[in-house]
Amino acid sequence: MHVAAMKYAKAGITEAQVTAEIHKIAIAAGGNISFPIIATINGQTLHNHYHGNVLKEGDLFLIDAGFENEMCYAGDLSSTIPVSKKFTAVQKDIYQLTLDSHQAAIDGARLNKPFKNVHIAASKTIFEGLKTMGLTKGNADDAFEAGAHALFFPCGTGHMMGLDVHDMEDLGEVWVGYDGQPKSTQFGLKSLRLAKPLKPGHVYTIEPGIYFIPELMDLWRSKNMFNEYINWAEVYKFRNFGGVRNEEDFVMTENGALLLGKPKPKSIEEIEAIRDEVC
Repeated sequence: MHVAAMKYAKAGITEAQVTAEIHKIAIAAGGNISFPIIATINGQTLHNHYHGNVLKEGDLFLIDAGFENEMCYAGDLSSTIPVSKKFTAVQKDIYQLTLDSHQAAIDGARLNKPFKNVHIAASKTIFEGLKTMGLTKGNADDAFEAGAHALFFPCGTGHMMGLDVHDMEDLGEVWVGYDGQPKSTQFGLKSLRLAKPLKPGHVYTIEPGIYFIPELMDLWRSKNMFNEYINWAEVYKFRNFGGVRNEEDFVMTENGALLLGKPKPKSIEEIEAIRDEVC
């Protein structure tokens, strides 16, 4: 589904056309989609199900789509690609940082250790990477404790998955993802759906991202929030950048985290090689 989208998307067609191509593959494989497809040039808007935009050269295109098999088990993957043949230099920097945070999250998943550690690893990697680009400043540990990282990463790193794409979501995240322990009330951290220790058989997603949300920038800056951690002049240069996310599915085993399914193309080289054949 994702590779098909990478090969099909091009300037001049609509988000809806790519969405239809993704959905077609799911149905042809004997199952269906596991949730409404996200396919958008506005990746900074989380869970964006609007498909009316036309793709343009220079856009980033975010795809979040999963397959539900005949037994009704769900998958959940995300990809971000350039509409052009190549990422721009700035897009490449941000995209690579999301890959770095993705790998930090994978490496942080440990048997019998809290998934919150995975989220912390991803969040600090993003903050430190943005610091090298001049967007953030100060100590990453302190910035995470204060919640400053959530300007760029206001959601969680992953969630449980099963017959629901968010496993047993109607039961409630406090029970599914926290073993009945209270969730944080801090902006950003309160959106982490999974924080409990990972046990053998737990199936979960890894999906850190970087999002430049103009409305959130304006709100926080107007309130003089986190001036000690954020270089606002540099951040505002990314006001129209959008959002980037990659997502994969894992099962925890006695020997550690195991990727479910075959690897999805996600390196810059893999993505650009596919796009070069299309554009």
